[in-house]
Amino acid sequence: MVEVPLPTGSYEVTIGRGVRAALPEIVAALGARRAAVVTARPRRWLPELDLPTLVLPARDGEEAKTLSAVAELCSRFAEFGLTRDDVVVSCGGGTTTDTVGLAAALYHRGVSVVHLPTTLLAQVDASVGGKTAVNLPQGKNLVGAYWQPAAVLCDTDFLATLPARELANGYGEIARAHFIGTGDLRGRPLHEQITASVALKASIVAADERDRGLRHLLNYGHTLGHALERGTDYALRHGEAVAVGTVFAGRLASELGRITPERAAEHVDVVTGYGLSPALPREVDPDALVALMRLDKKATTGLTFVLDGPAGPELVRDVPAETVLKVLAEMPRA
Repeated sequence: MVEVPLPTGSYEVTIGRGVRAALPEIVAALGARRAAVVTARPRRWLPELDLPTLVLPARDGEEAKTLSAVAELCSRFAEFGLTRDDVVVSCGGGTTTDTVGLAAALYHRGVSVVHLPTTLLAQVDASVGGKTAVNLPQGKNLVGAYWQPAAVLCDTDFLATLPARELANGYGEIARAHFIGTGDLRGRPLHEQITASVALKASIVAADERDRGLRHLLNYGHTLGHALERGTDYALRHGEAVAVGTVFAGRLASELGRITPERAAEHVDVVTGYGLSPALPREVDPDALVALMRLDKKATTGLTFVLDGPAGPELVRDVPAETVLKVLAEMPRA
């Protein structure tokens, strides 16, 4: 169990086999009279709740992470008579967690939400920290709100249902965590890797809930990663794209003289050690990627990246486009 201590109210992330069984107790403790369960998985995977429950289907995938999906959820909540004293439950991958989280944040200006993430990516990242968002045609996660969950249940039994590619997708976030504070998690049991990743994120979120400084570290590898997702029309999954972005961040930091070539090479070793590719997709155009990276939420005055350095990772602004293009040109392709 990992606590996320916040001034606005702490909550717990419970990790382990079968922890979804705690859902009825958590809902009862919230005092809810109704619940809306939004699930991308079969309803039978979740325990029954002892109160009137609206079950809504969800669909994992970036193409479903839209404002129209949020509007549809809120309309269904209203038809059901959900109040701000009730609860929303999300069950699915990261895109479901993000979309349902935003709907809960907006409906009645905020209704309690409990997340049951069912993918490795969602368990180590999307379900923790209170960032909710959906995509626009112009970019990823451009419309969102901060809305902390009441609880998160990371049931590792869900992970046994994942195809190999989806499991590897989650390792992209664990690989990037290597460079922002977890240390080397390779070879450790999966539940320990999840717990270490969640504990790191919890400590960072507790220190900087609203992304004013330290929380930027969680975006290590994400500037190029998000651009790659958009540039491939999401054919490259989030964790896969972050893995490539992590390798790029190491190369860019080396090019800027912030780290040694050996430290940059470590980025490749870690990413490939988790079974992920360090290579850019052949079809992506570097100039198009730079244009997409200019839309990144961290970028306010130019190209901005979280990069390793002598004092550890930090936000680096106004990186010259010429340098970025040079490093992109030197990246392996596959």
